Amino acid sequence: MTQHRKAVSPHVSPLAPRRFVKLPPLEGVRLSAGAAGIRYKGRTDVMVALFARGTKVAGVFTKSKTASAPVEWCKACLDMSSTARALVVNSGNANAFTGKNGWEGVSEVAAAAADIAGCSLEEVYLGSTGVIGEPLPFEKITRVLDKLVRQAKPNRWREAVQAIMTTDTYPKMATAKAKIGGKTVTINGMCKGSGMIMPDMGTMLAYVFTDAKLSARVLQDLLEEGVGPSFNSITVDSDTSTSDTLLLFATGKAGNPAIRSASDRRLRDLRAKLNALLLDLALQVVRDGEGAGKLIRVDVSGAESDEAAKRVALSIANSPLVKTAIAGNDANWGRVVMAVGKAGEKADRDKLRIWFGKQLVAERGDRAPKYDEARATKAVSGLEVDIAVDLRLGRGKARVWTCDLTHGYIDINGSYRS
Repeated sequence: MTQHRKAVSPHVSPLAPRRFVKLPPLEGVRLSAGAAGIRYKGRTDVMVALFARGTKVAGVFTKSKTASAPVEWCKACLDMSSTARALVVNSGNANAFTGKNGWEGVSEVAAAAADIAGCSLEEVYLGSTGVIGEPLPFEKITRVLDKLVRQAKPNRWREAVQAIMTTDTYPKMATAKAKIGGKTVTINGMCKGSGMIMPDMGTMLAYVFTDAKLSARVLQDLLEEGVGPSFNSITVDSDTSTSDTLLLFATGKAGNPAIRSASDRRLRDLRAKLNALLLDLALQVVRDGEGAGKLIRVDVSGAESDEAAKRVALSIANSPLVKTAIAGNDANWGRVVMAVGKAGEKADRDKLRIWFGKQLVAERGDRAPKYDEARATKAVSGLEVDIAVDLRLGRGKARVWTCDLTHGYIDINGSYRS
């Protein structure tokens, strides 16, 4: 079987950050990464994170009806326990649609990790990414776990995220500092994702860590609030992964005052910094969309509700015709009209207004009187493109991000398994 990464010329997305952040050590977290040979020989494909006793955890996951075995394992762990001691994630195999073998795989990996880390099974969280429908060679993972645990250190963030990359062209990381009751806390985040991207209550694989002292309930509330305008507002190709997982761990080592409610005013700064970090990571995923050459922001206003605006925005963002037009620097606002009309939400042709950048291109059921083709074309020709739509029917609004659709997407996915 030919490895698909060899079939496509390696490159870094033109939308990649100019500089990659260096995540600082975070008390209560140690990391390690290594090569188990899950699918590719000599490629780092397993990462381990170890947590101090008492570390709290929260999570959101895909709503896919064909969720992977690791997703089901993590959900079960959250139902049984609010603490975490270990996280094991592999690339090269998603362990999804693998039947009884899939559950055997997660059980064996979790048992081995629990034994080595000296914790209970429900304190071990798992993630897998890669090809769907192939049995997970879990023996390859369990074989290297002892070594990885022994080599775990507080500063191996970049190695850890690189181990879980698939078609990603760069490691996705973010960090922030926040204040809780006068105490400074740190937030570090990492994620992977490039294709099969339209999260539904989670994200591809994303892991966020903080040394703040917070209860599992507060963590869960903060995470569920933050995921909506970030990971659940991005799309690359409209496909929701079987493996979408977003976990938030809190080691409690910062020494901040006890917080019992997510509405506590002392969480204001942390909430803002956490939400910004989640959005940062989510946009890094879109910027690395398979074959992407442009980042597209879609703003919809004037809808009957925020939910209606979100559906219209996603209809635009997921339209292959809109995405290919932007890829070709074509100011084809007629495709946006089409996408609005097919969204299934209330729309009035004669009230609709559309902008490319600052250029009003359509209104009152026709091309805008001051439409300028050159200005409109310029607005869709840069690396970042803004599309705005005002339905002028209500107060609902939404913002989503996507990328353009190029032949690179076909190149990557047409050769993914062959």
